[in-house]
Amino acid sequence: MRAKKGFALRTIAGEKILVAEGKENIDYGNIISMNESAAYLWEAIQGKDFDAEDLAKLLTDVYDVDEAVALKDSLSIIQSWKETDIIEG
Repeated sequence: MRAKKGFALRTIAGEKILVAEGKENIDYGNIISMNESAAYLWEAIQGKDFDAEDLAKLLTDVYDVDEAVALKDSLSIIQSWKETDIIEG
């Protein structure tokens, strides 16, 4: 999988928000808010291919979380990113 191009992570009023850049990507009904760990993962995967195991490794490297929990969370976030159409593959 890979993050789709044309999205930028911004901090607005202390909240991490993923916004589409460029006229062709504007969809005001689909603003994506990310918590700290999701924003960390999003930034870490830019320009790279990734899978759930890669995300889980990133989580266990930075957060005090068990591998099984990190993998479960990674699968969940991938599903969420697929539903919001911000990743491909």
